[in-house]
Amino acid sequence: MSRLSIYRTRRYLTYHPRWLIDVVQVGLFVLSCVVAFLLRFDLTIPGIYRHDLLLAVAVLVPAKIVTFTCYKLNRGWWRYISVRDVTRIGLANLFGSALGCAVLLPLAPPGFPRSIYFLDFLLCFLLSAGVRMAVRLAFEFSRIPNLGVTRRALIYGAGDAGVALLREVLQNPALAYEVVGFIDDEPEKKGRFIHRVKVLGDGAALRLIVPSQAIDTVLIAAPSATGMQMNAILQHCQEARITFKTVPAIATLIAGDGLATHIRDVAVEDLLGRNPIHLDEDRLRDTLRGRTVMVTGAAGSIGSELCRQIARFQPSSIIGLDSAESPLFELDRELRQYFPAVPFLAEIGDIRNRARLNEVLGQYRPSTIYHAAAYKHVPLMETHIFEAVENNVFGTYNLAAAASAHGVEDFVMISSDKAVRPTNVMGATKRIAELVLLALQNGRTRFVAVRFGNVLGSNGSVIPIFKKQIAAGGPVTVTHPEMRRYFMTIPEACQLVLQAGAIGEGGQICVLDMGEPVKIVDLARNLILLSGLRPDQDIKIDFTGMRPGEKLYEELSTLLENTAPTMHEKIRVFVGNGAPETGLDLWLDNLRQCCATRDVGRLVVAFKDLVLDYNPSCHLLKRLLADQPRRIADPFATAFEEHKHDQAFRM
Repeated sequence: MSRLSIYRTRRYLTYHPRWLIDVVQVGLFVLSCVVAFLLRFDLTIPGIYRHDLLLAVAVLVPAKIVTFTCYKLNRGWWRYISVRDVTRIGLANLFGSALGCAVLLPLAPPGFPRSIYFLDFLLCFLLSAGVRMAVRLAFEFSRIPNLGVTRRALIYGAGDAGVALLREVLQNPALAYEVVGFIDDEPEKKGRFIHRVKVLGDGAALRLIVPSQAIDTVLIAAPSATGMQMNAILQHCQEARITFKTVPAIATLIAGDGLATHIRDVAVEDLLGRNPIHLDEDRLRDTLRGRTVMVTGAAGSIGSELCRQIARFQPSSIIGLDSAESPLFELDRELRQYFPAVPFLAEIGDIRNRARLNEVLGQYRPSTIYHAAAYKHVPLMETHIFEAVENNVFGTYNLAAAASAHGVEDFVMISSDKAVRPTNVMGATKRIAELVLLALQNGRTRFVAVRFGNVLGSNGSVIPIFKKQIAAGGPVTVTHPEMRRYFMTIPEACQLVLQAGAIGEGGQICVLDMGEPVKIVDLARNLILLSGLRPDQDIKIDFTGMRPGEKLYEELSTLLENTAPTMHEKIRVFVGNGAPETGLDLWLDNLRQCCATRDVGRLVVAFKDLVLDYNPSCHLLKRLLADQPRRIADPFATAFEEHKHDQAFRM
């Protein structure tokens, strides 16, 4: 058979018209009835029973047409027949025979052979199911062979996703793979056959199976695997020195167009093993639809993703405020392209500028603000302590006060896990910003802070740094072998921020479920593996020592005794917010004086007064000690600075 003939046959089997299905089905109904009479009378129908045959055909065939139409068996694609379809065919035949029997019994003449009812049911079922199975087999065997280069592959995972992948490979010539076997870590599956493909062994046996079967690649079909399980799979593939790719969850494929476009390289996000988030979209839609929403820090990685997620819920407009001109311009272009029905209003501005904030809020009157603008790089803020306070604390205060004055209903601030028992300036300023919101809570604007850890792919995260180091041939630098951090993806973090803002009641600190902390060195090793290289052999890992303000592990205060559950399983509320009892203006004035006089020592003491569990880093303490001799050597300058403190305080 020529290639063109194969193509025409396959296309005809795929797109057969509905009238052809109806004609074939009616023909099968008539044939089953005739064959039933032939079997009853040993292949020769006596003349006196030919009238009974015509009567049976006149009654049973319409009855089958009615029941098959009710079960919509005249609309299905026969090439996709399944066990469920066979069950429906059996039920349709059963009810069709029952209906025909009910009509025939009072009409049939005496001596009508009653075995015809059973024979007709059985034959009609076998013919109806058999012809569909024949079409499916004809379609599968008429598949256009891939004349290009095929790669011998193993499918890692003999579950639902693995079986779906095997079927797609068998049916889709775009996938140039020859599946040699399955790999699965469940020992009871070893030796079993799935669609004539054998489960060859588990992951530990992969290094022996790959050379013996001349395998070119491994297709990982384990979308429900945890981060630890994905790490193990990755390690097995590396030990076997084989390339690998992965497929997404079945739910993702349902919304897509098959596996052909979804087989991809394993990403570092796959190693986190995080389950999909289930959002209360109705509540979010009620919160955002038709409203004006403002996002500060809109040009950043978190702020820009917030804008994308918010646009899905059809707000009346989105105001993106940022001081970074070029990234804001690019975001404006992107949102206009992908969400043309949602106006995006790009506004250049700084949250430290009160006049500009009042101008923007007065012009647009947003009902919700998501505050993502902040300085967040720990080592950099450790050496720029005053700038961190001015932006993270006073910028937040300016925005929150302006929001309250302009009648904003909801104010959601992006906080950090570093605000818990902070050991760095960045964490301390984030904790003080939380306290500012708690102190401003007055019943009008609902102020909510949302804490979470590191975000994969965000600006300044370790992943882009590691990738650049790997591309340069190494070494990959990690600060400490025991350094651990919480990680989540940018879309996941932003979705939970929106959800927390929707369920927050005001005056609360929400804590996101970050899962288990990940060792940074493990992340580095896995990223090297994903690059097709071997850690410590092809790419060296160097430990450089902890940077200023860092600690070995971060905390989210997610212990049950410190948080209370909410209606969402991944969001909890921090209990004991620590809002100051004294006036907000008094201790903010103290911070302003410290920044105005650039007094590091006094600012650290102010931090300790406001955040009782703050512990300054060694880097900051050394800076204080280095400043001390200068102050002793210049007492007049010190006295002058103290005079300025008093004057500024009185003003």
